[in-house]
Amino acid sequence: MKTVSQLGDLRGKRVVIRCDFNVPLNGTIITDDGRIRAALPTLRALLGAGARVTALAHLGRPKGRVDPAFSLAPVAARLGELLGQDVTFAADTVGPSAQATSASLADGEIALVENVRFEPGETSKDDAERGALAAEYARFGEIFVSDGFGVVHRKQASVYDLAKLLPNAAGELVAKEVSVLSKITTDPERPYVVVLGGAKVADKLAVIDNLLTVADTLVIVGGMAYTFLKAQGHEVGNSILDESKVATCREYLDRARATGKKILLPVDVVVAEGMDFDARRAVGEVSVVPADAIPADREGLDIGPESAEAVSAEIAGARTVFWNGPAGVSEISEFAGGTRAIADALASSGAFSVIGGGDSAAAVRAFGHSDDEFGWISTGGGASLEYLEGKELPGLAVLEGSN
Repeated sequence: MKTVSQLGDLRGKRVVIRCDFNVPLNGTIITDDGRIRAALPTLRALLGAGARVTALAHLGRPKGRVDPAFSLAPVAARLGELLGQDVTFAADTVGPSAQATSASLADGEIALVENVRFEPGETSKDDAERGALAAEYARFGEIFVSDGFGVVHRKQASVYDLAKLLPNAAGELVAKEVSVLSKITTDPERPYVVVLGGAKVADKLAVIDNLLTVADTLVIVGGMAYTFLKAQGHEVGNSILDESKVATCREYLDRARATGKKILLPVDVVVAEGMDFDARRAVGEVSVVPADAIPADREGLDIGPESAEAVSAEIAGARTVFWNGPAGVSEISEFAGGTRAIADALASSGAFSVIGGGDSAAAVRAFGHSDDEFGWISTGGGASLEYLEGKELPGLAVLEGSN
């Protein structure tokens, strides 16, 4: 892929850049600006070179209609604070405000247009509809820079189709993401430990399938662990379970034994009658039980202290670690211990640690860790996982194929 440094003299050039500003909001307050900060190196490089930058981004899932709850106005304000310069915000995406705002930019100035997902063509399955919207985006610039790694696994107008219409390059963030993920899938320093959590085992099966040939140890935590425990013949009470994937999990356990790989599962779990997610509290008594003795009327909601200690020890002995997905319902304090233990172990580890975006990235910041305590915090949860599955990502393939 061509990178920004290979674009030549950018002074006076109109550049349209796709960023990933899909940040969490509490009303209009940004609760984690990590994705905005991740875009700063590329934006500063473009602005410092005198480019006239129009930024595209999305927020949430407004489903092709204008919804003020998903406006990028708070992002524009925060981006301006971080850049130390004004970021002009357009009130629409490709309409009169966006066109006038983009056209009025001087050298070294930047504008952000409104949420691209307010346009139904952005996520359309119809190639012609996406292409027509991409042609509107192309009016913003003469060069396209792709720097929203969190969306490169999507065949969307501002990610894929726009790259086909303009000379393009990967931004510094996308180039770094690809470099890091390529390293840990092809030539990791060993021992290589992968920690996978989250709620749905189905979301991670393809990753497990691919990484069983690369990693030395797979640590399975979170809601997905209970399908593996079931595959071992254990009862899991009311814990989250995907019955349709039990046989597949059993196959992975068998394959790991046959190939000398290690799959580490919880040995104890934190259980309760359930949880009230809105109130951020447990329902009923919270207790720790062996992973093979979960009561029929209880739900596993975190790994227990013995499991956390075992995972931390595995991380301490590693040279490379990839982590994606919490160990429990970490937004609720009673069920955050396992996720916190993993974050703390990674922060103090001598390994090259990669955090695979999403909830894991939010968790380490919520626990008070800074980004520089880890080797790399990815901005793309879904994109990172699909890369590790070995899938071709449309937003990357179109860059490689057009230069």
